[in-house]
Amino acid sequence: MIPPHALIGMIHLQPLPGSPRARLSVDEICARAAQEARLLAGAGFDALMIENMHDAPYINAPHPPETVAVMTAAALAVRQAVPDLPLGVQVLSLGGREALGIALAAGGSFIRVENFVFAHVADEGLMPTAQAGDLLRARRAMGAESIRIFADVQKKHASHAITADMPVGELARAAEFFGAEAVIVTGLSTGDPASLDDLRAVRQATRLPVLVGSGVTPQNIAEVFRWADSAIVGSFYKKDGRWFNPPDPQRAAELVKAARQARKARAKPSPPGSLRTPRTTKGAKRGNPSHG
Repeated sequence: MIPPHALIGMIHLQPLPGSPRARLSVDEICARAAQEARLLAGAGFDALMIENMHDAPYINAPHPPETVAVMTAAALAVRQAVPDLPLGVQVLSLGGREALGIALAAGGSFIRVENFVFAHVADEGLMPTAQAGDLLRARRAMGAESIRIFADVQKKHASHAITADMPVGELARAAEFFGAEAVIVTGLSTGDPASLDDLRAVRQATRLPVLVGSGVTPQNIAEVFRWADSAIVGSFYKKDGRWFNPPDPQRAAELVKAARQARKARAKPSPPGSLRTPRTTKGAKRGNPSHG
């Protein structure tokens, strides 16, 4: 279970076999992921994720078997290294079904889904179809309903001109109506801070847990935790704060210290969107402003 105001460390796996920058063996990829997991757990992070960020340029699903196989091996290595922390999975790009399978095989707790509702144009190309319908049916068929879906309301590295007439709060309501268990607010690209206006709008629009998915630092985490239930961090704790660099133990410890101070300052009962609060049918109906 992910506690309120959690720090979720995003482990960017080294380039996977078949991707343009691949250079390490499967054993080396898994060993590095496990080492980073131990570092983050030792620093005091509350949960972990794995993602194939180094596989750029990304391809859209369906993904080749070598991607799924090696990500599963890496997830299992992380679970073995740090068995007590919740584990999430994201597969770039549009790999919701693959992420579900990996999480199911490795004992994961959640997946991150970019294109859960609506369509957009990303650096991978046009993403014309929302994943929600197929993904929830796949989750039921797999018997994987214990794995929660965390949905981005506006994917990073993308243009949202297609949905420019939709306020961000309405996008969050749609994700709730379609069955997400949490929503994620991000900046324009990896490492960019989320707009506080967007964060406030999403917080006020949905009963779901709200996470911030980029740009979290010791300097802004107190304000982030004012509106968000948790934060996904994959840049700040790396050397020089750049996502593609190796992890820096001092930066990880600095972020954890700031998060603990922010929690202490806000010590009070969790908001309605706490990640400890299960999603209910009533909450899903509330997210239906225009259907039915």
